Amino acid sequence: MCLNPYVTTENPLVDCSFHFSETEPPVRPRSTMKSIVCISTSVRAACQHASSCFPLSRGLVVCSSVGTNVNFACNSVIAQQPRVTDVRCFQKTRKASVQSAITAPLSPPVSVPGRRDAELAVYQAVRRVAPKVTATPLPHLSPYTPYTTPQGDAAGLVHLQSLFEEDVIHELCSRLSDLPSSERAEGLATLLGACVEFGLEAHSPPVVRLMNECLELLSDGSIRMQQLCHLGKVACALEDCQSPMVSRVLDSIGTALEEDIVSPSEASAIYSLLTLLHKPGSQQQALVLSALHRHTQRLVHRLKASQVSDILQFLQKLQQCQAISLVLRLSHRASRVFKVFRDDEIIKVLSALMILGQHHDELLAAMEKHLPERLGKCDPELISTVMEYCLQMKCRSEPLFEAVAENFVCSAESHTTPQIAKQVVAMGRLNYLPQCSSKMFEKLESILSTRLSQFPPHLLIDVLHSCIHLERFPLNYMSKIFSSYFLQRLQGQGEPISKNTLGQLTQLHLSSSLECSCYWGPKLPYFLHVKRFSSVDQAFETPMETLMYKQVKGPLEQLLGGRFYSTWVFTHRGYTIDVEICLDENGLVLPLPQWEHTHKRIALCLDGYSRFCSNTQHLLGKEATKRRHLHKMGFEVVQIPYFEFEGLTTHREQVQYLHNKIFPTISKFSC
Repeated sequence: MCLNPYVTTENPLVDCSFHFSETEPPVRPRSTMKSIVCISTSVRAACQHASSCFPLSRGLVVCSSVGTNVNFACNSVIAQQPRVTDVRCFQKTRKASVQSAITAPLSPPVSVPGRRDAELAVYQAVRRVAPKVTATPLPHLSPYTPYTTPQGDAAGLVHLQSLFEEDVIHELCSRLSDLPSSERAEGLATLLGACVEFGLEAHSPPVVRLMNECLELLSDGSIRMQQLCHLGKVACALEDCQSPMVSRVLDSIGTALEEDIVSPSEASAIYSLLTLLHKPGSQQQALVLSALHRHTQRLVHRLKASQVSDILQFLQKLQQCQAISLVLRLSHRASRVFKVFRDDEIIKVLSALMILGQHHDELLAAMEKHLPERLGKCDPELISTVMEYCLQMKCRSEPLFEAVAENFVCSAESHTTPQIAKQVVAMGRLNYLPQCSSKMFEKLESILSTRLSQFPPHLLIDVLHSCIHLERFPLNYMSKIFSSYFLQRLQGQGEPISKNTLGQLTQLHLSSSLECSCYWGPKLPYFLHVKRFSSVDQAFETPMETLMYKQVKGPLEQLLGGRFYSTWVFTHRGYTIDVEICLDENGLVLPLPQWEHTHKRIALCLDGYSRFCSNTQHLLGKEATKRRHLHKMGFEVVQIPYFEFEGLTTHREQVQYLHNKIFPTISKFSC
């Protein structure tokens, strides 16, 4: 089939077609044990002093952070640097059975470079595998009963659970008590984290002992914020967000916020903790959040780019839409550090702002300055997120949209179908036709021709519907979406087609009927037409603003000599007219009782703020389409934009303005 270029209706001789041609199984050896205990610096110091007190058959397990090999300490402990294990990992491994912890014979000792002889060697265990089925049953291991495998000639093999023997925990707690509060807190939190990964419950003796030590430590109020947040996360993993230790941690955080001693990185850590603990209705959390918001506002100018994106994401997860002042300040800060944002950080910032519903003009200016040069080498997801953000905030940005259109022409093949849809839909709904529109729509036609089956039905309708806002009519694809096969696909699992989708199909049908007389393909069945486009989500037309109507009402009645008009009039095609004035065959204004003699109708559009893009005087795509369709339906459309009418200071000026707008139209029919 020969493909014609995209055309507008300005040249009726050119074809309007826009050619677009789916028993429990054994516990597997897993990496959950790879980080059973990652002892912090403070614990390492305590263990090194306490090692002489432990029997040779007991010790701490220090596991590799990469593989599944396990290192056992014999006479002394060599521990790794502290590592905060993610709480999600805690929760995933909490129910793991300890009965499957089987150790294999040890490989020869491997010396550790840079260590003193007194620290001995670390024995590397070979990878543990799931136990094979044998005739002799394996011994039952109680979750809290110490168990030691027989010792070899070189050294005793230490079972993982020996870490949690009562005297080991007692000795560790004793040694930790001699360290500074923050190091002691980090050590206790690390041991509690090991308990979580090992599967111990909150009521087990080792955990109870460690929790009591933590509660005692929290009472003196000298723990640093990072350690407080670590304790809070581990306590939440062991119990829940209502545990006594979590409550004490929040009290300590609240005190620190009142004393104004929290740094930017610590503020981000607190938000992370509160996101984990979030419980709507908790008064304690609400108080801490309120104090944290106030404190963060004072710190905004010191936040790094990564901290800005993290805090905005935490605010989104905490559903803090009411923290408008803080969000706007963070948005302003984002505009200042925008140049150093990574792609994923920009996506976080824009995604959070979309959900929080806030926009700062300076952020848009920063995007226009720095993004166009990055689009050619950035993640396509960033491009689609930028366009989605502009659409939601109704920001019609020429520099951004031109750069996106040029990038679309060059590399649209590498974009996914949702990414393509977001870019096209944003341009259509914001009524922006780029300079390279012919090439852009040619590329879109090419993509749809080769990847049509990859577009979900609703996504395809979104793309085609957005095209008509720009007076680009995909006639070949209308014949596809109006087919009975496609309409059946839309119904999915027997559910009726949504009203929004039916509205889009109806407008596509109107465009083919009113604006493209050359289209002779299938039509949308009449029973699927929406009777009214007005809807709660305002997807097809924006209702008239009451305030603007009140401003126009008086001058209009004085101009017409009375209330010779009607408001909120529904047309037979489904559109709503703000103010309708009817004329007889002589061009005279008819009073309401004589409207049966109407010869010509005037549709007065009182266009308030909500019908325009937020930063321009351009109508939204849906409003431009509505006016074209009203004109094709026989109405004389007269637009009264807010930015013209609000500039009039006196009643006389308003009447004269309406006269200049309306009467030239009436005069055409008075001859």
